[in-house]
Amino acid sequence: METVSKVRRWVKADGLSIREVCRRTGLSRNTVRKYLRDENAEPQYRQSVPRRSRRLLEHEVQLQSMYETDLSRPVRERRSMQGLYDALVCSGYTGSYDTVRRYITRLKGRCSGVGRGYIPLEFDAGDALQFDWSHEVVVLGGVEQKVRVAHFRLCHSRKPFIIAYLRESQEMVLDAFNRALAFYGGVPRRVIIDNPKTMVSFIGKGKERIFHPRFLALMNHYAMEPVACTPASGWEKGQVESQVKTLRGQVFAPKLYFDRLDDLNGHLQARCEALSAKPHPEAKTRSIAEVFADERTTLRSLGRPFDG
Repeated sequence: METVSKVRRWVKADGLSIREVCRRTGLSRNTVRKYLRDENAEPQYRQSVPRRSRRLLEHEVQLQSMYETDLSRPVRERRSMQGLYDALVCSGYTGSYDTVRRYITRLKGRCSGVGRGYIPLEFDAGDALQFDWSHEVVVLGGVEQKVRVAHFRLCHSRKPFIIAYLRESQEMVLDAFNRALAFYGGVPRRVIIDNPKTMVSFIGKGKERIFHPRFLALMNHYAMEPVACTPASGWEKGQVESQVKTLRGQVFAPKLYFDRLDDLNGHLQARCEALSAKPHPEAKTRSIAEVFADERTTLRSLGRPFDG
């Protein structure tokens, strides 16, 4: 910013020409004109072609070979950037570590398809329901407060259901499941959840879990299989994780104002129905509501609600 200020002062206050300013500063005419147009402009440099180090030039083939060889090894056996740099130094390289780091970063960009992949999660109709909590800020009765929102999502049709509570205790978990299944009009085969203490009493190795007795009673009542995600592996219930972020902007912004919690929940249910009119992300010629209408026929009968 000091350069910008100096340029503007020389031209606007001292009356120097752009040519004279360029001579004194070494800046180009375009840069000087940019500074004169925008007083907040800062000196920037954009490198159109990656700079090549003369010291690395004779070692580039060796470095690329080492990097590609490591890609074929198990992840635990691959060398870090520092390890590759150390190996290059042993071969006579005298340049800096940052030069090697930048080159390897470019190699990763070109080889991004190697060693990376994902398995798309597909769900049959009536197979799975995902559940998660979020915390949102609303105004109830003129008082701003944080509410706990239970999020549900049928994995095949992507049909959402959300309901807000003032707390996140186990009674709210049981009530939320009752209301969600009543909203869907049936019961899927599985429910995919996190590992909160209101649902999971013990986390063992892998998928070994001991579920809370009351939550397990809920699952037994509806004959649903509870599936707890691996800790810190949100992608295992990625649909509802994404829903939390999406609905925060679509439903809770701008801030909602209601007199009572029941009024808020009536609004949330109406928004879920409205959002179901959107195109299904996979069956793009059909809406979420249309796919849900088909999925609903595959859900098991609801029966009487669980006494929570």
